[in-house]
Amino acid sequence: MSTGAGLQAVAGIVKSMSSPIDLQATFIPNDGEFYRVKLALEIAIDEVVNEPGCIRYELTEAAEEKLVLTEQWASEEDLAKHSKGIAVQDLNESLSALLAEPVKLERL
Repeated sequence: MSTGAGLQAVAGIVKSMSSPIDLQATFIPNDGEFYRVKLALEIAIDEVVNEPGCIRYELTEAAEEKLVLTEQWASEEDLAKHSKGIAVQDLNESLSALLAEPVKLERL
């Protein structure tokens, strides 16, 4: 039974037909800039976790002075809004001179 808007009722439960979008962004700071990059990411996280559709936005420290941001979004639309949002613009500006290479963004 279809309920419209991409939803389907299954045994009395309404489930979304779309799957969450999982991403991983890897940041490699310039020498001596690890903690400045980490701080910029933490500031962005405080804003992004309140954006519509944000399910997960979590920072971890990886080997070799890398930072990894794991993201999960409810829909492509939510991800697109996030990608064009002020928090991402501010973060990109903050990180422009602090990274050794461009951010590596992967869909999981």
